Amino acid sequence: MTAHADGLDNGQDGALTVTGTAPASRRAQFSWALFDWANQPYFTLVTTFIFAPYFTSHVVGNAIRGQELWGYGQAVAGLCIALLSPVMGAMADASGPRKPWILSFQALCVLACAGLWLALPGASDRDLVQILGLVVLASVGAEFATVFNNAMLPGLVAQARLGRLSGYAWALGYLGGLVSLGFVLGGFSLPEVPLFGLDKASHEHDRMVGPLSAIWMIVFILPLMLFTPDVPPSGLGPVRAARQGLGQLAGTLRSLRHYRNVMRFLIARMIYFDGLSAIFAFGGIYAAGIFGWSTTNLGVFGIILIIFAALGAMAGGWLDDRIGSKRTILLAVVGLIIATLGIVSITVDGLGTDARQDTVLFFFHYAVAPPGEGMFTTLAEQIFLVFGIMVGMFGGPAQAASRTMVSRLVPVNKIGEFYGLYALSGKATAFIAPLAVALITGMMQSQRAGIASILVFLSVGLLLMLPVREERAAPPS
Repeated sequence: MTAHADGLDNGQDGALTVTGTAPASRRAQFSWALFDWANQPYFTLVTTFIFAPYFTSHVVGNAIRGQELWGYGQAVAGLCIALLSPVMGAMADASGPRKPWILSFQALCVLACAGLWLALPGASDRDLVQILGLVVLASVGAEFATVFNNAMLPGLVAQARLGRLSGYAWALGYLGGLVSLGFVLGGFSLPEVPLFGLDKASHEHDRMVGPLSAIWMIVFILPLMLFTPDVPPSGLGPVRAARQGLGQLAGTLRSLRHYRNVMRFLIARMIYFDGLSAIFAFGGIYAAGIFGWSTTNLGVFGIILIIFAALGAMAGGWLDDRIGSKRTILLAVVGLIIATLGIVSITVDGLGTDARQDTVLFFFHYAVAPPGEGMFTTLAEQIFLVFGIMVGMFGGPAQAASRTMVSRLVPVNKIGEFYGLYALSGKATAFIAPLAVALITGMMQSQRAGIASILVFLSVGLLLMLPVREERAAPPS
């Protein structure tokens, strides 16, 4: 293996990081990348493939109403993150170290995930509110921790390797999701008697993904805390750091006219990332609703997607360093639009009957009577799987290249602030996409119509990204 083949930089070429320091050790870079490994099981197991479909199908008991409620919950989480992310990024710049912030928000996510064990089937309306509240807290904790982890990237690796390390971290995260999902399937979903004697009748094998994600985070966040160098303390106390950070943030917001190119990117990213996040948030729910897939089917589907997402993230990191972040993003968003169109082109009528009619690619109708035995036996399921793989392949590069793009555009001394704004661009309107899915699903009483609304976000984001220039902004004079 060469020094850079895995995305890590040994710093022997003499190049400095964006912040003007020598690159961190390979162990330090790997420990930073392991943050994505630590957090991805939450997104894989809880918000996408296991708990979210379980919530809609069994906790709520109605796929359409469940998708609607899940959308409202994600909208609340997005609004909280939108309001607070840039403030916290600015405070981190003023106080210095990022690790205390990461640890605090990771603890919030851990506690909320552990509480999901209490999400029993057939919950009352009051219980549904409490369960969604835990999901909101977990999402807020995970996203805020990510803000500060992202802000560490420019000080770890030479600028020429930013894309590769970012893509490597995304791929490592996907691998973590794959391993955790395989463990859940092999240990809890597939065996007739799950590990630890969990009771399938009360869906303990579904509910346990919350506590499992919490334990996973605790174990794998440790290398980051132990081995990755942090920014030295500024000497400011919490109150002064808050004041100075908020003052710097206010100045950054006032000077956004000077950073017009950066602002164009953040707005574009805000829109297309909303669409991307919505695809991941509702993909498992949608598959469970239209095909009636079990936890096992969803788990196998998730494993397939994660494998291709990891490959896509690695390829995207390599592509990022070769053709630039902007072109990588444009290619990825076009692929996501095609994949989403393909997904909503599929309809299933008469699910569970002997007179089932499926439609694929909008116009091709065929009878399925009766459905075949096993997984992914119908043409509709197979085509859905192909487009799902495309979501994975293009989703990784879109996320990794967007994170790298910030480091290529913003002034070095405002990295933390702009990563806070970057988080804002990912979440400022993030409540709108799930809200749109929820409202349209409820009004049309159609999961398909709700998912189709995601296309608007991807298409508008693509158009807004076109005029963005990939060049570093100079500080205001």
